[in-house]
Amino acid sequence: MQAAVSAQTTERRALDSVVIRFAGDSGDGMQLTGSRFTSESAIFGNDLATRPDFPAEIRAPAGTLGGVSSFQIHIGSSSVYTAGDNPDVLVAMNPAALKANIKDLRQGGLLICNADSFTTKNLARVGYNSNPVDSEELTSRYSVVSVEMTRLTHDALAESGLSKSEIDRCKNFFALGILCSLYGKQVTGTID
Repeated sequence: MQAAVSAQTTERRALDSVVIRFAGDSGDGMQLTGSRFTSESAIFGNDLATRPDFPAEIRAPAGTLGGVSSFQIHIGSSSVYTAGDNPDVLVAMNPAALKANIKDLRQGGLLICNADSFTTKNLARVGYNSNPVDSEELTSRYSVVSVEMTRLTHDALAESGLSKSEIDRCKNFFALGILCSLYGKQVTGTID
């Protein structure tokens, strides 16, 4: 299997398997993002197992713990029998997704956050007094990468003719692109 690129280097290394979890609000497209990553991994020839996790509450308010949705995939270069226990990678689209899932991320794992959603209001909604992404508690335990996914998606699609709300719904595909790039997956099927 193609290897991950470290945040500190562009060197690639071979991995036997990796467990990835995409997490965000219900409606953020985590099931779609996970399904597309699954398809690209299958086309690549990886063995895989998936586990979608739907929100605890139907129509929960955005940014709340009860509204968090996730999709976990375990991909490998040889037989994979489960979706995995502790993810090696967690993509958190907002503070609620981080709070609901950080306990599962393995020590030394990669945490990728949508920096644009870590606003004072969103942090307070789930009980954070400050941004945990910047805290030593997280940076000492995980490789933390904060990406302005919403802004970069808006920049990329500014001339597309899509409305602001349509562009907002595309940030999940920005996250998909990051993971496909990190793990050597093509996006041909997704583009098609």
